Amino acid sequence: MHRLTVGLGTTTIEPGPTGGHVDGIGVYTRALLSHLPQAGCTVAPYSWPHGADPTVVGQALPHSFGRATLADLATPPWHRLPMPVDLFHATDYRIVRMACPVVATLHDALPIKYPEWCNPRMRRLKNWLQRKAARKADHVIAVSHFAVDELVECFGIDPQRVSVVHNGVDDSWLDAPEPQAMAATLAQYGLQPGYFLFVGTLQPRKNVEGLLAAWLRLPRAVRCERALVLVGAAGWRCETLLRRIDAARANGENIIWLDKLGGAEALRHVYAGAGVFAFPSLYEGFGIPLLEAFASGVPVVTSNTSSLPEVSQGAALEVDPLDEGALADAMLALTRDASLRTRCIDAGRVRAAAMTWRATAHATASVYRTLLAR
Repeated sequence: MHRLTVGLGTTTIEPGPTGGHVDGIGVYTRALLSHLPQAGCTVAPYSWPHGADPTVVGQALPHSFGRATLADLATPPWHRLPMPVDLFHATDYRIVRMACPVVATLHDALPIKYPEWCNPRMRRLKNWLQRKAARKADHVIAVSHFAVDELVECFGIDPQRVSVVHNGVDDSWLDAPEPQAMAATLAQYGLQPGYFLFVGTLQPRKNVEGLLAAWLRLPRAVRCERALVLVGAAGWRCETLLRRIDAARANGENIIWLDKLGGAEALRHVYAGAGVFAFPSLYEGFGIPLLEAFASGVPVVTSNTSSLPEVSQGAALEVDPLDEGALADAMLALTRDASLRTRCIDAGRVRAAAMTWRATAHATASVYRTLLAR
């Protein structure tokens, strides 16, 4: 089989533009960079230059994305950026016309569908860029079937031009971490095993305020025994949440916020030490933390909305994320009902084993080959 040379956009994992904070798109990009070579692809990483910051991961493209976009607007359609690759895969909205087929992964239509959950300073620009990306790409990858419907509705994309390739989790997460290393990580962050865990940026659509309210409904003895541990950076419009967390902690509540962790291995340890993973997000194009919790052998309660039931496939307890009572009941059930815990843990591990980044890379390479064969 011919080995493809694939240009991969890696701006989402460059230290300069990201400030060292890798979000879900960055996790996806990093996974493709790591696993595509085993799927028959030679990967050439490319990054858009960002001010004076040097590119570290990818080779710098000749111009900044802003300048390249202006060139697209000012030049005729036949003007294209020459690329020494079989095709280029943009893992986000940063797309310009290229002299090779372009595949774009569009993760969701959040800024257009639910603008109230997005930073207004970036909303119009991101909407415009995503619409442009949808038109310039020769083929689009969606990370869930739920996302396809949103992309068709909001961007007018022809469904025939979209392939669904689910996100994944690293195979290594399916193996239990080394006990002493895990214990050292938990001790470093002052964590006692068995806590309720949330992982994600603190922002409105993640519904962390609803999770906090649900946790505060639990019996006080449960709250004293099982902390609420929040892992994630402060995001847009989280000031009220942070005030409520501070107020609850001042009242003696057992809440721990970790806005920084020392790398992927520490995150894996924190997952493995949890008693229950709670992810009551209001909207997700996919929801990678579900798979990370499944692979870590932690029972999960999540939302019955957006893509999350598609990812869970019944392996998690699914509740209305706006029903704090139902969320609290599910969290409590996963601490008290041993058979329910076992069923969710076993089903979650099966689900995670079927959705690895290795499988994602092979399915993505298949999309490339199908496009190039046309």
